[in-house]
Amino acid sequence: MRYAQGGGLTDAERAARERVRLDAVARFEAGDRNKVIANALRVSERSVERWRRQWREGGAAGVASKGSPGRPRLSDAQVARLERELERGPLAHGWADQRWTLARVKKLIRRLFRISYTVEGTWRLLKRHGWSWQQPTRRAIERDDDAVELWKKGGLAAGKSTAAACDGWIVFEDEAGQSLTPPRARTWGRTGRTPVVRVRGRVSMVGMTCYKAGERSRLIYVVREYRGRKDQPKGFGSRDFRVLLVRARIQLGGPIVLVWDNVRIHLTADLREFFAANTDWLTVFQLPVYAPDLNPQEGVWSMVKHDLGNLAAADLGHITRTVKRKLKMLQYRPQLLDGCLTGTGLALDA
Repeated sequence: MRYAQGGGLTDAERAARERVRLDAVARFEAGDRNKVIANALRVSERSVERWRRQWREGGAAGVASKGSPGRPRLSDAQVARLERELERGPLAHGWADQRWTLARVKKLIRRLFRISYTVEGTWRLLKRHGWSWQQPTRRAIERDDDAVELWKKGGLAAGKSTAAACDGWIVFEDEAGQSLTPPRARTWGRTGRTPVVRVRGRVSMVGMTCYKAGERSRLIYVVREYRGRKDQPKGFGSRDFRVLLVRARIQLGGPIVLVWDNVRIHLTADLREFFAANTDWLTVFQLPVYAPDLNPQEGVWSMVKHDLGNLAAADLGHITRTVKRKLKMLQYRPQLLDGCLTGTGLALDA
């Protein structure tokens, strides 16, 4: 069984090391001291001493590299196959979850090629070919990537054509919320006794990012607090969306092509009736299911919540003020709104 101890060096790396050894031989012959050579070649004095001893015993041939015991054991074709198998994911190879660990990659290499690597050698192999240890993003397993691609080509194209025909705006809508407990907050507590934070209250947000060729991008939003009082709405209802759409039409001064997701509140009968009664200025397109990455408003929420991550809020009003301040700042920075659109991979000018 062949055994790759350290994952090996590339041809370029081996050539570079050989050049350093040849340069050291030339400096030995010129009479340079070990410390001078080590500083010039950026190697340790101990390596220079070893090379000098080999030079005295065998000349230049004695200093020449004998080859790396960790020489790569996988050919280019095998590496290409390994990368294809890694792209398929751990589920395709019998593991229950979707994380590639070094131990699993090591086992996969042995299974595919009958070659054993150490964990360190596996790390070096992956690193050398452009792989790194990363935190994965979450994506619903129900998502249909084919439907998403089809919507990019068909649904968005129809929306752009409609907006161009009526000289209107393409408006992406989404909702978000923030409770009094920040998502990444930590606090000091006695060892072995987990601190308990009792929370009551939530800030609900609904926003619209608005785009039109030749116009500055706009952001329209509403923020509402929920403090747990009786008969106080927890979020936004269909009436709130109707009012917001009318307000958006007034502010934008033109027809609207609305793009939003398929949550239940967006599909209610009264909203469908409202859309049918206002087809002269309002056209609605639904995003594919489980495709938040197609909505630039998600990028706006990401920027807003970045400032809330470790906010030690004194009360719910503190969160509300922070949210409104951030959203107000984004209204005056259309380039950030354009960046949110670019991040979706959509282009409204094509």
